[in-house]
Formats: sequence, structure tokens, C-alpha cells
Amino acid sequence: MSATDLYQLNEIFTNKFTDKGNIRYFRAPGRVNLIGGHTDYNDGFVLPVAINKEMLLAARKREDNLIKVYSSNFEDLKSFNLDEINFNSEVMWINYIQGVAKFLQEAGYNLGGLDIVISGTVPQGAGLSSSAALEVVIARAFSNIFDLELDKVEMARIAQKAEKYFVGVNCGIMDQFISSMGRENMALFIDCRSWDYDLTPIKGDSFKIVVANTKVEHELANSEYNKRIEECLKAVELLNELLPGDINKLRDVNLEDFNSVKERLPEIIQKRAEHVIMENRRVKACKQALQDNDLEQAGRLITSSHNSLSNLYKVSCEELDIMVEAALNIEGILGARMTGAGFGGSTINLVEDQAVPEFINSLKKKYKSKTGISPDIYECEIVNGSNEIYI
Repeated sequence: MSATDLYQLNEIFTNKFTDKGNIRYFRAPGRVNLIGGHTDYNDGFVLPVAINKEMLLAARKREDNLIKVYSSNFEDLKSFNLDEINFNSEVMWINYIQGVAKFLQEAGYNLGGLDIVISGTVPQGAGLSSSAALEVVIARAFSNIFDLELDKVEMARIAQKAEKYFVGVNCGIMDQFISSMGRENMALFIDCRSWDYDLTPIKGDSFKIVVANTKVEHELANSEYNKRIEECLKAVELLNELLPGDINKLRDVNLEDFNSVKERLPEIIQKRAEHVIMENRRVKACKQALQDNDLEQAGRLITSSHNSLSNLYKVSCEELDIMVEAALNIEGILGARMTGAGFGGSTINLVEDQAVPEFINSLKKKYKSKTGISPDIYECEIVNGSNEIYI
């Protein structure tokens, strides 16, 4: 975030809402998940970082119960009354804000009206969690302006609830958690069952995180995402019949037990379960590798994660696979994988520090030559989670 970003946000606010008053400013970052693809809704483990692509918000109290929101990204002004929150089937972005307000009030928090301007640098549809950044920055603004004293975990919980039960996306907690809880130059190891977490320092002086946006988003992403959830639940049902003990989610199945019965599962169910079980092991191993500053091992695990997501879990796509394959053939690469739900969006690349400029240049050329698409590729900084900005 730069002074220019805040200046522009303030200028938009004063143009849209002319009454004088104290304007307050907030931010919440997007994220990339280093490793842990589709493990979150299986009560497993993930290892995301917050990045310097973020949602900015300016807000000021009103004297009524109206929430008026101008989105600079969509160039659209919408409003709703806190006393009557209804899903808007025509304008999706406002529902993320309405959902947060709804569940804060249902939790017993007293809110009031706000004039709001939001502006984001998290690319839409890139798999970098623009929706979670929006939910968390709204929750942060409500909390600080109305003295709700939400802690960071509660903020993430309310934000996830808004997306899952109001917007209707059957998501895990990871995206909202990292947007709220992220720390500069650290990865956040999250146990998605207990919500226990552990900050893992990342020594960024020897490698950088490079995000490559394929610029494609396939329509089947949401339907296939829900199908994967159903397939994992079916795997749990079948494994409960084959193995001793109580299996609630795939996180409860160890590899040795799974290998002893996997041939008795339908092929698709076997592949989905194998990915999740192995991915949980990879997340733990990658956390240890980063702690040990063993970058080659971390890179191998990240690449292995992509291969599993592509071949076993089938949530990659041609463009993502092309981007990963191209990256792995460029000098300085340590590891590459898709990040996000899949079927488009972005890849994450661990790249040796000195190789980053040439890596970006080469990857752009390779990807465009294969697809005809000019990708967005940028080096990312690992930043703190949501906070109020004082100017």
C-alpha cells in the first residue's frame, strides 16, 4: 500500500460522500497458499501467507442504519439497511458486506450506519482470495468504528460465516484466517479443525514468492469445487466401513491404513482421498523445510502438491499446467504449483532471489507463446494481516 493509494481512496470518498466528518481507513490482504490444496474443508492443514495485494476501505459513521458502499473496482454504489438484510441476486459483491453485517448482528454486536468506499488491488478471479480480503476489511472496520473489540480469530470466523452461509460458497476458514492473522515474513500453519495456528518464519533473503496469474477462470470452478467436497465425504463414508475407529474427515485417516484398503475404493474416490491424505503430510513437511531453510525440499514438496492436484484431485486446468511446466524449466525455480481452488487463477513460484527478474520475463514469454495470453506476473511481499491505517 502506498500513500498514492490512500490519497486516491480519500479523493473518491470525498467525491461520493460530501458531508464533513472523520474518515477512517482500513486494509486487509489477499493471500497465496504455499501448500495445502483442498485440505481445509477436510479438517486438514494449510500453510498460507498474506501478500501485498489488498483491499482498502475508507469509512465514516452515519446517523442512521444505512450502509452505503461505493466500489471503485466496479464503479458502483449500493446501499442496504441494517434492519433488513436480504441477499442481492443481481449484484454479488455487496453480499459479502451484507453477510458480515448480518452475522455480526446475529452474534449480538451493535452496529450503525456507515458510508464506505472500497478499493482493491487483489485481482478478481485470480485465486488470491479477494472475497476474504473484502469480508475481513469490513469486519475490521465495523469492529474498530463501533468498538466491538473483535479478536482476530473471531473476525475470521464471522467473515467465513458470511461467505459460507450468506453468499453460499462452501469454503473453509483458511482465506479469512490468513487475511486477519497474517504476519510479515511469516507463513501461518493452520490446523483447520482446531483453528490452532503456528507462525513459521520465512527467510526471504534467499528466495522470493512470484505469483503468475493465468488470466483464465473457468465456469466449472464452483460446481467442481462442491463435487470434490461430496467426493471427500463419500470417501469418509466408505473408509468408515473399511477401517476401525471413527473417521469424521479425511484428516483422520493415516497413510498406512489407507494403503491397506485403497484398492477396495472406487477409483475416483481413491484418488481424491489419496491427494488429501498425502497433502496433509506434505504441508507438515514443508513447514519443517522452511523452518530449516531447506528451500530445495520446500520446492520439491510444492511441485509435488501441484502434480497431485492436477493428476489425483483434478482441479487444475490446461493453462495452470502450462504455467507450472514453463516455470519448472526456467533457471532459478525451486518449486511451482497452482494456488486457490483451481480451474484457472494463479500459480505460486518459489524463485531464487537473484533469478527473479529474468524468471518473470522468461515465464511471460513462455506462457504467451503456448496460450496466446499475456499473464500478470509479480513478485509478492509477505505482509501483516488486517489493520486500521492511521494518517
